[in-house]
Amino acid sequence: MSKRELMDQVVKEILECRKCDLWKSRRNPVPGEGSLDAKIMFIGEAPGYWEDVKGSPFVGAAGKLLDKLLAGIGLSREEVFIGNILKCRPPGNRDPQPEEIYACTPYLDRQIRIIKPKIIVTLGRHASAYIFSKAGVPFSGISKVHGKVYRAEVLDLDVTLIPMYHPAVALYNAKLKSALEEDFRILAVQLEE
Repeated sequence: MSKRELMDQVVKEILECRKCDLWKSRRNPVPGEGSLDAKIMFIGEAPGYWEDVKGSPFVGAAGKLLDKLLAGIGLSREEVFIGNILKCRPPGNRDPQPEEIYACTPYLDRQIRIIKPKIIVTLGRHASAYIFSKAGVPFSGISKVHGKVYRAEVLDLDVTLIPMYHPAVALYNAKLKSALEEDFRILAVQLEE
């Protein structure tokens, strides 16, 4: 099967998923989108209000910031793949629950295996904690690890792992926004290697 056929199968399963209760309150699942040949895969936490409305990842204010950060290092959304730990919005944008992460992440794992990214950028603590656990790397909190570059094996793939703050927190905190901009400069350097 081609990458497209494999991804279409994952998306179909996400649309029909009933593994946790989030499907009851969602409008649209958000499987993720972008290039299936992406060198970089961004992994966020969960869809928010606008993502739930539109069925696409990072389309609200945090998405506009992400687009700006991508453009700042010469990339467009079409060149990367953007997904989330959870494919459905938690009510009130609350944190993902452990049982929801457990139920939903097999979809993400399959997406990572299909895309085979060289670089995985985790956005926020939940995404970082999950991918670090897959890599067997201890996770000590996003403020300690953001912007650091890790060489790791995730799902039998050799990847460069770069944890970053979630763009949503940078919208409300100028200090974190400049940290996120600096982390994107680190990503740009990794792209040249």
